Amino acid sequence: MAQHNNGPAIEVSGLVKRFGDTTALDGIDLTVEPGSVLGLLGPNGSGKTTTVRILATLMKADEGTARVCGYDVVRDAYQVRQLIGLTGQYASVDKDLSGHQNLTMIGRLLGMSSKQAKARASELIEEAGLADAATKPAKSYSGGMRRRLDLAASIMGEAAVVFLDEPTTGLDPARRGETWAMIRRLAAQGSTVLLTTQYLEEADHLANDIVVIDAGKVVARGTPDTLKRRMGSQTLDLRLSDPSQLEEATNRIQSIIDAAPVVDARTGQLSAAVTDGEVMPAIVRSLDEAAIGVSELSLRLPSLDDVFLTLTGHRATTADEKADEQNEKEAAA
Repeated sequence: MAQHNNGPAIEVSGLVKRFGDTTALDGIDLTVEPGSVLGLLGPNGSGKTTTVRILATLMKADEGTARVCGYDVVRDAYQVRQLIGLTGQYASVDKDLSGHQNLTMIGRLLGMSSKQAKARASELIEEAGLADAATKPAKSYSGGMRRRLDLAASIMGEAAVVFLDEPTTGLDPARRGETWAMIRRLAAQGSTVLLTTQYLEEADHLANDIVVIDAGKVVARGTPDTLKRRMGSQTLDLRLSDPSQLEEATNRIQSIIDAAPVVDARTGQLSAAVTDGEVMPAIVRSLDEAAIGVSELSLRLPSLDDVFLTLTGHRATTADEKADEQNEKEAAA
């Protein structure tokens, strides 16, 4: 494991980044303790990838400071790069080399002996579930296989801090679970992990703490359980038979719970936090009086998804996240 000085693994203060007239980060503050996993969540345009790129020394902030293992990411960029691993949204492996050759090459570049690099590569190939394809060229791998190889490459050097930008995008549930296990082992071995993800259950399962950013600002932070408790005791979900009645249904529900429900206009679904057991019958009666048909109705415990929707007003969708990253890349070009 790479060594670093005492103190927080990541410290960010007043981070600001602008792309022309667009402010991607507007005074972000973060502190991540060594050996922990921080989940960084946010909707379209929130600046998650911009934050990661700055911390990984790939981009400079316009204002504020950022330190990784005590080193300033601008002034001490070389030292920072010796301590970190990075997996972006798109696999960056050499397609003409086999999986094992890719990892061995990275190990050699990191200063390992040939024997050490090959042994470490074999270990990670096994952990990534790629043993059967270890000697095949990476260009023959599926997208999910290349993602897992990319993750293995990022931890080849047993980095003190690992940045994972949507590491399980494109993976099926089984392979996603294998990747989660790799991330848990990373943290158990002492690495600090900053994870951005479009899968809210992923942050719920892996993160010790979660930071939600929206429009370049931190809007909430805490453990998954702490954030869920902010939602109230239960969450009411209902889907209208006729989505054209959404506005009236929203107004009626808001008048009862004294808060605006989260609305998905595409599906005709509304979600609202409730703390009073009498609320659900009251909502049903009010909608019935207005002849608003309900096709689905349920009351459940809140999830991290509810927290996300309530805080940002957005759903975390693949399309939104891809648009987010594309916009940031185009602005930075």
